[in-house]
Order: sequence, then C-alpha cells, then structure tokens
Amino acid sequence: MNRRVKFACLLLAGCFVFQPNTEAQKKSAASPRQKPAAKIDDAALKNAEARTGEWITHGRNYAETRFSPLKQINDASVKDLGLAWTFDTQTDRGLEATPIIVDGVMFTTGSWSIVFAIDARTGKQLWTWDPKVPHSAGAKACCDVVNRGVAVYKGRVYVGTLDGRLAALDAATGALVWQVVTVDQTKPYTITAAPRVVKGKVLIGNGGGEYGMRGYFSAYDAATGKMAWRFYTVPGDPNEVVPATMKPAMDKAAQTWTGEWWKVGGGGTVWDSMAYDPELDLLYVGVGNGSPWNQHVRSPGGGDNLYLSSILAVRPETGELVWHYQTTPGDTWDFTATQHIVLADLTINGRQRKALMQAPKNGFFYVLDRATGELISAEAYVTVTWAKGVDKKTGRPIETVGVRYKDAPIGMQPGPLGGHNWQPMSFNPATGLVYIPAQETMFGYAQQKNFKFDKNGKWNTGVDFAIVKDPPTALPTGHLLAWDPVTQKERWRVPYIVMWNGGTLTTAGNLVFQGTADGRFVAYSADKGAKLWEVTVGTGVIASPVTYEIDGTQYVSIMVGWGGAFALTGGSLGLPVTPGRLLTFALNGKQKVPVAVAKPLAPPAVIESKASAELIGKGGDLFARSCAVCHGIAALGGGGVLPDLRYSSPATFNSFQKIVLDGALASEGMPGFKQTLTAEDVDAIRAYVVSRRNELAVKK
Repeated sequence: MNRRVKFACLLLAGCFVFQPNTEAQKKSAASPRQKPAAKIDDAALKNAEARTGEWITHGRNYAETRFSPLKQINDASVKDLGLAWTFDTQTDRGLEATPIIVDGVMFTTGSWSIVFAIDARTGKQLWTWDPKVPHSAGAKACCDVVNRGVAVYKGRVYVGTLDGRLAALDAATGALVWQVVTVDQTKPYTITAAPRVVKGKVLIGNGGGEYGMRGYFSAYDAATGKMAWRFYTVPGDPNEVVPATMKPAMDKAAQTWTGEWWKVGGGGTVWDSMAYDPELDLLYVGVGNGSPWNQHVRSPGGGDNLYLSSILAVRPETGELVWHYQTTPGDTWDFTATQHIVLADLTINGRQRKALMQAPKNGFFYVLDRATGELISAEAYVTVTWAKGVDKKTGRPIETVGVRYKDAPIGMQPGPLGGHNWQPMSFNPATGLVYIPAQETMFGYAQQKNFKFDKNGKWNTGVDFAIVKDPPTALPTGHLLAWDPVTQKERWRVPYIVMWNGGTLTTAGNLVFQGTADGRFVAYSADKGAKLWEVTVGTGVIASPVTYEIDGTQYVSIMVGWGGAFALTGGSLGLPVTPGRLLTFALNGKQKVPVAVAKPLAPPAVIESKASAELIGKGGDLFARSCAVCHGIAALGGGGVLPDLRYSSPATFNSFQKIVLDGALASEGMPGFKQTLTAEDVDAIRAYVVSRRNELAVKK
C-alpha cells in the first residue's frame, strides 16, 4: 500500500453527514475484550493524572505537560531498554501523531489521516479506518499530508481529516458513527491537528493560512456532531452578521485592521495547539500567522491585526473570549503562536502563579498568568535579530528597525520555520524545566512586487521567495534545550547537526526522550542532559514519544517517519525513505529495530538543452517562487519525501507542460498552474530543472 505521491507539490497547488462503516472496515475490525475508552468521560479527562499507566489525551493531561509519573524506566535502568514490538503503517510520508493509550489499546494516525487501533501489549492491529482522503487534497496542505493524532471520549475516537472532516469512530470496531465537514472544501483548508474534547465538545481548527484562508476553530457536540459554536480569529466583511457572544471580540479586532483584508482571507488559522484549565474553566488556543504573510499587502495601513499570532482564552461551552495575548502584533514573518502550550503552577519572585508557557516561532519564551493573560516574563530562547526584546510593561516586542521589508529585503532570525515549530515541548515538575525542540533558523524576506490575490489554491504570502534560491551552504542546526521558565535561562542543551527534531517526553524517572532528524531515538537525564541511551531507527523522527504501563511493564512508543515542512524544502539528510513505523520499547526488549540502508541514486543521464542562461535564470526565479517549498530549494529534492525532480524520467520532462500547466497529475496531489503560469514560464522552469540535473550528472 504505497501512499506516496509520485509528483506532488504541496505549495502549488458545516454540514453534518452520517455515513455507515464500509464492509471492508467491518471485516478488518476486531473487538478487544472490553470496549475501550468507554469510561473516558469529563471526570476522567479532568483527572488524567490519576490514570498513571495510560495516556488518554494529546498532551497526557489537559495541561499538556507531556510528563509521566512512571519510573520503572529511569536514569539507571534505561540502558536495558530494547524493542518490544513494531507496527508498520504502510505509508511513507511524514508521521507526526502522538498515540493515545487507554484500556490496553493504542489509537494513532498515519499520513493521509488513517486511524489505527493497536493492541498496546503486542502491536497487533485491531482495526483501521481509512477516510480515503482524495490525494488531490495534498495540494492544499502547506506542510505534508500529516496528522497529529486522535482524541477519545465515551467509547469513541475522534479524528480530523486532511480534507477538512471531523469524524467520530466506535473505539471497539472502527465503525464510523458520524462525520461533519468543518470547512468549505472548495477552498484550500486542511486539518492536521489532533482534536481535543472538553466538557462534551470536540474542538478542532484547521490550516490554510499560506493560501489566504480566514482562520477559525469550532466546537462540536461529541454525541451528535452538531456544531455548538465557532470562533473566527480575524474579523470578516463588515457587513456580515456576527453572533452576539462573538461580537465584542470581533468589534475589537476590526479596529486593528485596515483596507479590505477579508478579500485576501486574513489568516489566523488554528492548526495545532490547545490546552485547558478545568479550575478556571478556560480553553487556551494558539492562533497562526497572517495571510498574506506580508502585512503591507494584507493590512496596508498597519495595525496589530488581532487575533493573529495570539493566545486566546475562551469559555469552552460558548466560545466567548475572556482574554488574549498577542505575541507578534502585526505579524509579517509567519510567526505563528500555534506552538505547544503548557500549563503549570510556578513560584516566581516568591509568589505562586498559575502560569501558561509557550515558545512560539518568534524566538521568545513567554510565561503568562493564565487567569488574566498578564505577561509575567519573556526572553529569547534562540538567536533573535528581528526584535531587541519584549517590553515588560506593554507586552510588545521591541522591533529592530527595517524588519518589515517594505522598502528593502532583509535577512533575519528566526525565519518562518521558527525557533520552535509544531513539535511539542514537555515540562517536568521535579526538575522545573521545559524541554524544547529548539532550532536556529534564518530567512530572507522581500516584498512581492505587484501582488495579486490568487483564488486558485496557490500560496498567497506576498513574499518573493526568489530571494532564497541558491543551494544552502550549511544546514540549519537544532538542539534539545532545557529551559528554566522561572529564571528564563537555559539550564543545558544537546546540539544536533540539523534542525527539525522530534517532540519531547519527560518522566519521573529523571528522563527526557526525543527522536532526531538524523534517525535516532535518544534518552537523556532530565536534570543534566547526559545521554543515557540511544537507538538508530534509520529515518528522521519528528513525532513525540509517549509512555504507558500494562501488567506491570512500562513501555515507550514513538512514531517514526520523516516529513513535514522542512523535510520538503531542506533535504533528506541522506537517510532512506522507509515505510512509517510505530516502535515500542520496554526493559529487556529483544527485537531488532528494522533499519534500511540508504541506496545512492544512480547519476541521471544528461538531457541535452540549448536553453540560454537568461531562460535558466528566469526558471530559477519561478522555481523558487512556485516549487521550492515542496521540491526543495534549488531543486535539491523534496527531502526524500517527494521525488527529486532532477532524477525524473525523460518521459516526465517530455510531459512537463501537461503536468505543470494542465494538471495531468492533479489526482496524485500535483495541481496544474494554468491560472498562474504561462507555457513560457513552464519552459523556463523545465530548463532550470534540466540544468540542475545536468550539473548533478557532471558532478557524479
């Protein structure tokens, strides 16, 4: 079952429906001894800490700490960790899911939003549900066809699908109970996030900001699928009718925008992070970047553009806004605040504070009072050049002069991949440290000349990507960062050769687990960062580990599969593209981790070309603007996730016009560009790719 899109470019590119389960799904279903997740109700989710051996919600608890009290596997015993079992997802795109484990069953997802139920003791598949997402939907996904997992509640499993559906499945059989379309499927909206369940409501947002979509998140009744409320994160057309509960928030936001932003979407998509405080009854939601990225074309008169790049606190029953904090006012750099949100009670300056912590893309680590939204502190956790700091009185960044690139290009840090991206961080109450998958990134921004909003499902950033078109001279680096949120200082770090490493898990056994981009799974001491154990898994890891206990045995599991935004643009690191797997370890596990060996591609044959240097140069600019996000900067090749175009067959080059212009491979995720490119443009792109191929052939 190969679900790889052979020639795809992810860059270019509420109604309730009841559907019964298919016969194939019924035949593959195998009921466990008891109906799993039947007792996961509001009380269970509120008291998730009491279920010490399970992992019943995305961040393990509503506070999203990703801390486990289990300590059979600890800093002394971890050396004996071995593979207990493995599960093959039969997919070879990015795997980002955090598995849920309850009643001896593990629920997780693969690429293309496929759901798996697995016996958590043995790795045996109990059932699977394939939503059969059309592969053409891959063209609407900015950052790979990934999915971050499921939610469980009262005997059901909830999942969002890439094409914008929210589905409820029977946890015992995988039968479809209900599904609802949460987006306008004619537009480039997607869902990659894991749903959350709070007070009987399933909460889900969506992606699509790069394409010009207007952001929102919604609450659906867990029993019926009926939508309870929807919160738009940016104001719409001034003539639209706004529900009374949302009107104060939208009226306030509208005062911070200029021009006719609603015609280009505005952005603010809620594509990942949420957390919940039952005591305060507040749901915290991270909001994404502006769309277009470039504020000068989105809101030409400036303004803060609420609620972009913000953390919102809302009432989960009504969606009513209680407070907001904006990390990047007037965002113009793709500085989302959708990164992981963690809640903890901290003693700061001798005072107990109900804190909310986030390390968003912009490079500053924020500690807020989660009851009021008051800024407690903010300091840079990676190299930051776009701002000199955060003003503690106003809560606003102190911007460096000239960073808004209206009049001239600028290079700055971090870039759009951020100092921290979606990969979750974790918090250990014993050490008092947050463990961040940090990264040092930079980017060159330049305003796109004569920008016109494209309604045909293409990127709408207002940024000229041709400023970054040369092959990189070095890979951007990453590191595991142990950060003290009270003192706002680094405690220790582990450097990595490249960025885009996996999320973290920390435990009472004084451990931190993390998978790496260079194909390892590693355990460190939580207090000092000493490496205590590692295993080679053979392909890049971006997901977060989990741990659980059954029948007195503690296990650690992680999804292994390279992909995501950086993988598409930044290269494969020389690792093989192997089928995605779920690896589960236990003390004295005896199995061997299946590791493939990368096989170098044979040098491609030279394709004769009489293209002029001028035509190749034009094609290089067009490739950078239209293709590089998926097929690699300087055509270096889709990160091993998508095909390296330099190795394409002669037949592909002969069909370039039909593929790129006419959409001959649209059903496989590669859209046509007749609305934005001319035949002459496609000839120039072809000439550029051929030139890059021939350079490779000569070098070999």
